[in-house]
Amino acid sequence: MSEVVLVVDDDPVQRRLIENMVQRFGYRPVTAAGGDEAVALLTGSDAQPIDCVILDMVMPDLDGLGVLARMRDAGLAIPVIVQTAHGGLDNVVSTMRAGATDFVVKPASAERLQVSLRNALTGKALAGELQRIKRSRDGTLTFSDVITRAPRMKATLAGATKAAGSDIPVLIEGESGVGKELIARAIHGSSARRAKPFVAVNCGALPENLVESILFGHEKGAFTGATERHTGKFIEADGGTLFLDEIGELPLAAQVKLLRALQEGEVEPVGAKRPVKVEVRIVSATNRDLIADVKAGRFREDLFYRLHVFPIAVPPLRERPEDIPELARHFAARFAAEEGKRISAISTEALALLAQYRWPGNVRQIENAVFRAVVLADGETLGVNEFPHVAAQLGDDRGVPMMGANAAAQSLTALVPGDALPVEPPALTFPTSTLKLTGADGHVRALDEIERDVIRYAISHYRGQMSEVARRLKFGRSTLYRKLEGLGLRDEHPEDAETGHERWAD
Repeated sequence: MSEVVLVVDDDPVQRRLIENMVQRFGYRPVTAAGGDEAVALLTGSDAQPIDCVILDMVMPDLDGLGVLARMRDAGLAIPVIVQTAHGGLDNVVSTMRAGATDFVVKPASAERLQVSLRNALTGKALAGELQRIKRSRDGTLTFSDVITRAPRMKATLAGATKAAGSDIPVLIEGESGVGKELIARAIHGSSARRAKPFVAVNCGALPENLVESILFGHEKGAFTGATERHTGKFIEADGGTLFLDEIGELPLAAQVKLLRALQEGEVEPVGAKRPVKVEVRIVSATNRDLIADVKAGRFREDLFYRLHVFPIAVPPLRERPEDIPELARHFAARFAAEEGKRISAISTEALALLAQYRWPGNVRQIENAVFRAVVLADGETLGVNEFPHVAAQLGDDRGVPMMGANAAAQSLTALVPGDALPVEPPALTFPTSTLKLTGADGHVRALDEIERDVIRYAISHYRGQMSEVARRLKFGRSTLYRKLEGLGLRDEHPEDAETGHERWAD
């Protein structure tokens, strides 16, 4: 999903010009005809995520400085590009002091506005990433630090938010690399324990003979090699949160001792004469099916029910494709700063490539792919060439790359000379679907049937954004809606994903 830019201007002509520019740059524009409408979009009960604001200074209701003041009072850290017909030094200074990121003079050229937008969005991503890293180290991450726009993640975050309000044991389930520890840290950072320690333990990395010592501690001289006293993870997390990652990897012997510690609220360090009382909140995570492990005898049933009080499922990245562009941009901003590279954007083609891949390694894999791309990059934009591994994987998955209509026709003609086409000629293969030119009877399909499949695929590929579908298919939106009506596709796509409303009146 493209970044959302709010265009605020009381002049309808100027507003439409800026809206068209923003859309041409690859962003998704949202418009407001005045300051009051802009504030409602930014701070209202049904406010949508806005990544940047292009704000006119002089408006009849609430002017630009008033909008900046309302945003500051609401604690919004959205970058704002101010535009005005008066470019005096005093105006520039006053808007910058009020919180604006950049300043352009009307009429702003497309090149100047594009640079301002790119710089503002890159700076926002970098600042957000740096703050997120700092809060992660301080144990104060919150759910606002979770990078997501996917509807499927809303239920996950809603459940996690409820869990943060109590000390109920939480089990976070999901594939490796989906961000289970991030959710655990957000639960801790949003709870009453946020000022206390957050201690993470990877149970899969614990040596079997040292599990008890690492979790519960040991006294000096308790066993060979115990040259000094060790407190253990439970005691380290006293008063805070203990995160047991990959809990399904814990050996059965250790599961017994963990169950006792949870039941009694005390741990007994190896070699100690008496147990130690601890008060910790347990959050565990697994990428395994613990119910199947319980049935197979690999995980204790009583411990499972002790941990599985409030389960939270984190969907894999392939089920939330809306998050892929946002994650890619944030990782690009972070790694560009770390590597000293001047990366200002990711091309539309590269984002489309990333969106087509299924990411079996989830967020961790896309992080590594973007890191590699930043290192490979020679220019200021990450393009398809910076993601050779992803492109190669997609080529293997889909057989042949997408071809234009003329190239496809030439390939079919070259395959069989003259009119002797095979009964079932090769299909035109697209990234995620196959277009068949012949039907089950072996004859060429009717043109309207092929057109129906192409339009259906385009709507799916561009996620219901009808303006983009119409632009790519080279005809107007009204023509697109007439074709949908005529081809019987109206019931399949009653809404425009850009607005959420029916657009058949167009």
